[in-house]
Amino acid sequence: MKTKLFLTAAALATLPVAAMAEVELSFYSGIQESPHAKVTGFDPDNAVSQNLSFTAGWEGKSFEMPPYYGLRATWWRSENWGWGVEYTHSKVYADEETLNDNGYSRLEFTDGLNIATLNATYRMPNQWGAVTPYAGAGIGVAVPHVDIQADGSAIHTWEYQLTGPAMRLYAGAKYDLNADWALFGEYQFSYSQHEVELDNGGNMATDIITNAINIGVSYSF
Repeated sequence: MKTKLFLTAAALATLPVAAMAEVELSFYSGIQESPHAKVTGFDPDNAVSQNLSFTAGWEGKSFEMPPYYGLRATWWRSENWGWGVEYTHSKVYADEETLNDNGYSRLEFTDGLNIATLNATYRMPNQWGAVTPYAGAGIGVAVPHVDIQADGSAIHTWEYQLTGPAMRLYAGAKYDLNADWALFGEYQFSYSQHEVELDNGGNMATDIITNAINIGVSYSF
């Protein structure tokens, strides 16, 4: 948790003060899922195979605790362009078939994949009255909470790790309720690389994609 707060604070510190003429704060939740992904590495406690090479089936379980959510801050530099920071608490659980076939009792990133990015967003105001379409992209890092344990092993890797780079793409539309408050809906795609160090001396690597439909509220000042 301290790592996540530090990364967000550091990202905020890099933005020019002059960019704060108009600030938009957004909060969202929704439905997030992930397609299957290749897992490789070496796990000395894995009874099926110490040399890892299998395809994991991931489940998002967006509404189970801890839930899926995201936070975004955008500093609009002009009518159309803004820069900002974003943090998303997405998550993936290996499904039962993956666990049973590959020698794991736990294989998940469920206190978040925790993706933090610097974003650029383009909006098109005054196109459809109170509705403003927008699209954006961001690059940053993944700081997931790693939760991995092989069947029968006493060693449980359960900690936050900085595992690799991440990126996101998003597009949606905002509906202004008044001068300050708005509702929005969007599609968001993310890609993150994860090089995990296991507490038993092993390692694991996987690249995770998420697809999400977000519904949220924003406040501008």
